[in-house]
Amino acid sequence: MVTPAIIPNIIGRLTGRTPVSPDSIAELTEHMSACRFPSKHKLVEEGSAHGLAYFIEKGMTRSYWVVEGEEITTSFSTEGTLVFSMDELYYGLPSEEYVETVETVEAYAIPLSALRHAVTVRLDLAVWWSLIHQDEYRRLHRSHKERLALPAAERYAAFEQQQPEACRRARLADIASYLGITPSTLSRIRRARLSTP
Repeated sequence: MVTPAIIPNIIGRLTGRTPVSPDSIAELTEHMSACRFPSKHKLVEEGSAHGLAYFIEKGMTRSYWVVEGEEITTSFSTEGTLVFSMDELYYGLPSEEYVETVETVEAYAIPLSALRHAVTVRLDLAVWWSLIHQDEYRRLHRSHKERLALPAAERYAAFEQQQPEACRRARLADIASYLGITPSTLSRIRRARLSTP
């Protein structure tokens, strides 16, 4: 059985923005099962429906689309966050994106049906659910605005401030893809930042 004591990062993120009762946490944990995935493992795959969401206790993932054979990184998720296919959860459709582990990941899987039920019947979880979606919408909105309006060096500076863990742990090519620049441009930006006092 999954207890709050063995998932401190998940509990910390879950209760960090709004109070969540022990009973509501139990509503989630009773349906969770522990998983461990190696680097480069696909938790979510385009064209598939797995019926699961994953709370990340340790490790990092990236989400991406494949467009004309090229991987386009859309987000990074670290400890305490929840990853799933929005297409599957909200529309009952196979995923249009991939979620892949960047490093070894310790996660707790929960069936989408159990997650959907919990955030429907528990008011505190409904508030938490709303807040994480608001945060994600704001991140997407900010990212879109920055890609359209900021020069590459400023985009990287904003990314470094907003997502320091992803900046430190993700592959250069994946960060470049997220920022909409080439890896060589990102390398030049990073070198210039290191040489500037």
